[in-house]
Amino acid sequence: MKRHAGLAALAALAFSALGGGALAAEHVTNGGFEATLLPASGEFGGDFPSQQVTGWTTNGYNFVFRSGEADSGGGNGSFGNLQLWGPDNGSANGLPDSSPAGGNFIASDPVFIHDSIRQDINDLTIGKTYNLSFYWAGAQQFGFSGDTFEGWQVSLGGETHSTSTVNVPDHGFSGWQLATMSFTATAASETLAFLSTGGPTGLPPFALLDGVSLTDVTGGGVPEPAAWALMILGLGASGAALRRRRAAAA
Repeated sequence: MKRHAGLAALAALAFSALGGGALAAEHVTNGGFEATLLPASGEFGGDFPSQQVTGWTTNGYNFVFRSGEADSGGGNGSFGNLQLWGPDNGSANGLPDSSPAGGNFIASDPVFIHDSIRQDINDLTIGKTYNLSFYWAGAQQFGFSGDTFEGWQVSLGGETHSTSTVNVPDHGFSGWQLATMSFTATAASETLAFLSTGGPTGLPPFALLDGVSLTDVTGGGVPEPAAWALMILGLGASGAALRRRRAAAA
């Protein structure tokens, strides 16, 4: 009995070494932009109060679109209604109702009243590495024509990374893609900021954003080789014990 208990403990230790069952802590509030004070899609920066999307601040020409409204009804802003080109307003570019994260998403103009979308992260550990992931895409404002390009510049504190740049054809949409980045905290409280990039001026490009998540590296990632070896040893020992018990019973 003691031998079997020891083998079970070894298997459990291996599972623990692989991070089995551990959930990485989430540090971003409202990373899906679902919680808003806006009654419908619309601008939440610029001439409007900048805290209309819970947890996030901006003073730029940045919009939050509810599912299905970006190319159908659009959103109201300080310069009138704004839509993105999509199937519902005449462009068969494949713009879906929402991002892969579902629900609301952000659209940011990188060339007009430009400002980041940001949030203070207050529970960081100095020297610790954190994984950031988010969905992003490129699109164009409805009513304008011409090729555009878009991307994102992302910073946590003083560390900055950039996505690739997507080239979007006239009345186009780039398709959603997942970005992942790693940041090392240099303070317990740092600002996470997304600054859209793109152009050209006058053909309004829009960079899209959704599903923002910032988690601890520990508890996730690829297990070390020693952890794999420990798991294999534990499972092998448990299997051998089970075979011996069956042989004894026979």
